[in-house]
Amino acid sequence: MAVVYYEQQVKANLKNKRKLSTFLQSIFRRQLPQIKGLDLVYIFCDDAYLLAINKEYLQHDTLTDIITFDLSEGPKKMQGEIYISVERVKENAEKFNTTYEQELHRVIFHGALHLCGFKDKENEDQKRMRQEEDLCLNHYFQA
Repeated sequence: MAVVYYEQQVKANLKNKRKLSTFLQSIFRRQLPQIKGLDLVYIFCDDAYLLAINKEYLQHDTLTDIITFDLSEGPKKMQGEIYISVERVKENAEKFNTTYEQELHRVIFHGALHLCGFKDKENEDQKRMRQEEDLCLNHYFQA
């Protein structure tokens, strides 16, 4: 099981990567116990980089904080790429009156939860996603 982090011409200032990787693995073990392998790649980038991905692959011409791609080829191994705009995270931290570190981790967990099958398009799905994000944040920062 591997989780790797890349910074695409930005500094994410991500601390405790080993602890975070272990925690992310625990999310998948809890949500998808059938998964025997996990390969996640987090790419931290700026708005322009993520906007280009959003346009090319999703045909959306809007800024976003995260895009998650499930690249899994079978039911036993989870593979995913998660792109996160550090600029959006910083702006959202201010907007939602939280710290950059909290918002960054919320988005990191959000991407993992998408790969676990959580959705966020409908109101009920958004509420469930937010509950799971909050649960992850509470467990992660209390550990």
